[in-house]
Amino acid sequence: MKKIVLKKGRESSLLRRHPWVFSGAIAKVEGNPSPGEEVLLVDHGGNGLGVASWSPQSQIQARVWSFDVAETIERGFFKRRLEQAIRRRQPLRSQPGRSACRLVYGESDHLPGLVVDSYNQFLVCQFLTVGAEIWKATIVDLLRELVPCAGIYERSDVASRRKEGLEEATGVLWGEAPPETLVITEYGCQLGVDIAGGHKTGYYLDQAENRHFLASISADKTVLNCFSYSGGFSVAALVGGARHVTSVDSSAPALAMAEQNLARNGFDPRQYTTVDANVFELLRQYRRDGHQYDMVILDPPKFADTRHQQNKAARAYKDIAMQAAPLVAPGGLLMTYSCSGAIDMPLFQKITADGFLDAGRSGQVVRYLHQGQDHPVGLAFPESLYLKGLLCQVD
Repeated sequence: MKKIVLKKGRESSLLRRHPWVFSGAIAKVEGNPSPGEEVLLVDHGGNGLGVASWSPQSQIQARVWSFDVAETIERGFFKRRLEQAIRRRQPLRSQPGRSACRLVYGESDHLPGLVVDSYNQFLVCQFLTVGAEIWKATIVDLLRELVPCAGIYERSDVASRRKEGLEEATGVLWGEAPPETLVITEYGCQLGVDIAGGHKTGYYLDQAENRHFLASISADKTVLNCFSYSGGFSVAALVGGARHVTSVDSSAPALAMAEQNLARNGFDPRQYTTVDANVFELLRQYRRDGHQYDMVILDPPKFADTRHQQNKAARAYKDIAMQAAPLVAPGGLLMTYSCSGAIDMPLFQKITADGFLDAGRSGQVVRYLHQGQDHPVGLAFPESLYLKGLLCQVD
């Protein structure tokens, strides 16, 4: 096997089972491996550290498949890893009233670069790295064997693939194409999903448990749901007994899907309002007009992809917190999220506190929120914790 030799003293993260090797940690490459090929990682003294896939165009030039240097990366390896990941989710998949969840979450399931989501009878895959890409046919064949399904669809239309020297890719990998709108069940809620054209793999499965929690605290509240997308939080709030929900998004198609989801769950149009607007601008307008709600939800898109964008993202998170805090009635709740991996929880809390301070409001964190248990956080891979949220009671 071709080798990647690390610089002296740069093996410590691998010894702690962190699966990434950055270009700056590599002393030399022996054997000219091709992109995606398996390589043996060794320390400066030649001691084996693991077997990884080689990605010469990425800053992360090696991603560990196995820390067992004797392990062969072949069909049986992927079968074992997929079986393990699917088995972990079995309690979730068997829950009544839930028909969608993540089955494979990359490094957290020891399968770097691979994401697999299950929506009813369809699987949706993302192959995010060149290492995962070259095993695509094997992985799809194994998924057919391990998970009864009608079709497997690819949503590898993410910019990060370019860092791996890969083009974006979408389409049917096996079986039937998914319908334009697939209706999933989430804790009893009926939600339409656009697998081919929706965000991520079609929906934000990582928020499922937070939406379920929201339903438990929404009774008799007026709710403003910002960056509402297809209305998952709006449906959950009304299921929980909210008096009225206002959903705001800048995407007309997303709002149309939200209205369909609200109607699909039997709610009267008098119980909800949808607003097609820029959230940043609308919050300012609502603040000037003196609007107030019992609860405001902020679930914006990712503001930072890398650490270099951290300051820009921090300004955006602070701005929406500053504009939203005055819209919460005294004693009400602000539920705010960040899905930017470059913003950790302590920083996100500080940013939110600064926004409150500039708005002349104060509050307390009454609950910390994270991604659902189908998106587990690898003990040795803290980067897999990307979604963080604060439930704040506003004075």
